[in-house]
Amino acid sequence: MTTGEHKTALCYQVAANMVCYPDEALVERMSMLCAAVAELADEQASLLAPLLDHVQQTPLLALQQEYVETFDLQRRCALHLTYYAFGDTRKRGMALLNFKSAYRKAGVVLHEAELPDHLAVVLEFAATADLDNGRRLLLEHRAGLELLHLSLRDRGSPYAGAVGAVSATLPRLRGDEHEAVRRLVAEGPPNEEVGLEPFAPPDYMGARA
Repeated sequence: MTTGEHKTALCYQVAANMVCYPDEALVERMSMLCAAVAELADEQASLLAPLLDHVQQTPLLALQQEYVETFDLQRRCALHLTYYAFGDTRKRGMALLNFKSAYRKAGVVLHEAELPDHLAVVLEFAATADLDNGRRLLLEHRAGLELLHLSLRDRGSPYAGAVGAVSATLPRLRGDEHEAVRRLVAEGPPNEEVGLEPFAPPDYMGARA
């Protein structure tokens, strides 16, 4: 692994931790995560550092409430990448299989409670198992990733730094990708189809990545 690839993987590892539901384990890892950020490229470090400071300075209960209000209650701040492209439509099932197939080929088995397109899961996979295929999954859902970043930034959320740092590791947006992001901003994810389960199942609040 080259120095650049190492820094990218490290960035993904830190960002994966930061977009998980905050708990005591995250609090215990903060010193390690801060040390990792110090090794990153300047742009990535500058984007992640304010979020790490926010987590360290905010009581855990307040962090948990903020997380729920940000990611569970805002349609345009969903952490599930396939949602932006397919919403709650039947096509989303095939997209989820693409994630599972990539994980299976790398010998990665997810816990039953983990959804394969959750940003934290994708980043952890890229950082620890298969950087190239992890980046491929991110690029295939680049428009959704960018909408998530824009939505968090517009809300003034410190979590925008984590998504922005991930985006900074990817190539600059092409013309068609700009158009896809513009369309998502204007229209949002596709509407739910009749007969499907809701995007967030009743037990979702307890099934964190």
